[in-house]
Amino acid sequence: MKLIPGGICAAKGFSAAGLKAGIKPTSPADKNDLGLIVSSVPCAAAGVFTTNRVKAAPVWLDKEQLADGTAQVIIANSSIANACAPDGEETCRKEMALVSDALDVKASDVLVSSTGVIGVRLNVEAIEAALPELVSKLNDSAEGSDAVARAIMTTDTVKKEISYAFEVGGKTAHIGGISKGSGMIHPQMGTMLCYLTTDACASAEMLDKALREVVGKTFNRISVDGDMSTNDTCIILANGLAENPCIANEGEDFEALKAAMYEVCLYLCRLMAQDGEGATHLMTCKVSGAANEADAEVLGKSVINSSLTKAAIFGADANWGRVLCAMGYSGVDFDPDKVSISFVSEAGNVLVCQNGRGVDFSEETAKSVLSEEEVIIDIVLGEGDAEATCWGCDLTYDYVKINGDYRT
Repeated sequence: MKLIPGGICAAKGFSAAGLKAGIKPTSPADKNDLGLIVSSVPCAAAGVFTTNRVKAAPVWLDKEQLADGTAQVIIANSSIANACAPDGEETCRKEMALVSDALDVKASDVLVSSTGVIGVRLNVEAIEAALPELVSKLNDSAEGSDAVARAIMTTDTVKKEISYAFEVGGKTAHIGGISKGSGMIHPQMGTMLCYLTTDACASAEMLDKALREVVGKTFNRISVDGDMSTNDTCIILANGLAENPCIANEGEDFEALKAAMYEVCLYLCRLMAQDGEGATHLMTCKVSGAANEADAEVLGKSVINSSLTKAAIFGADANWGRVLCAMGYSGVDFDPDKVSISFVSEAGNVLVCQNGRGVDFSEETAKSVLSEEEVIIDIVLGEGDAEATCWGCDLTYDYVKINGDYRT
């Protein structure tokens, strides 16, 4: 695989645009809040969504739209989540009709996404007024991808975008992705908005299988604050313009596509965890020596979700007891007397626990290790050969400040 520019426009046949539609009057004057992603031809498509019992209207309708495994357009907005909102489904259907007319595509091939404040009616009138200009701005360059990536940001502090070229079926294909997510991040799917585009040819069934496997090992292994969103959406569109033999079964080509999807999603999920609201550290928890991968994942998630562990990382405090405690209430059956814990970063490696007991270590060295931007909590269980890695961030004063007045 080769890193290339272009984001979601790196794949042949995709164009994108973003602008400020004024969906929320109090939004910053220079902040895009509406984005459009278009393929020149219909695509095989798949998506995974939040498992929160409370789902936004776009989630319900996108699940319905994707039932036939095809899509061609995604329209997405920030500022208003269109979740638990008056006329939520009606505004979504109106968006679909408006986009269908503006682009001369089937309404059944239009997907909608929203992110922002819950419980407020979506300003579909602002979207309708902005749509002609939005369509006129469509282009197939990195500029188009950038505009959409910025349009879906809410409390994000950095744009999240990546793209690669890869070989499949004797052809060079391209894949790109953008995502947003900084708070209300606790996945049981992949919490955020995330859009993936590829010119590889694959059936909707194979896209769905690959996406679910990849999301399970990337977005489903991150957490910022333990709050699962109502709007979680991860969609992939594949238009087949790379002209590879279409992937209809598992095999070498399927694995090549899945590997490319994994690299894109891994980059985006790590960046989301690192950009957690108010975060100063990326927390990476590596659990090895587990009886099985599921146990390793549950243990890793328990550690990155521990408020006390997150606070200790913020303070660069090698309080490893909080790590072991979080493991203990995870529900996983393991022997604490076999556990070893180390803190690792670019500044070095410090062993703090061996066989479930504290060991002598230099507090000065530990402080240095924990002061780096990425801190790895390396846990060895001694139960088997399975492993998993999860990602989170520290808990800071700014997280409370950001969420204390998020709505107002």
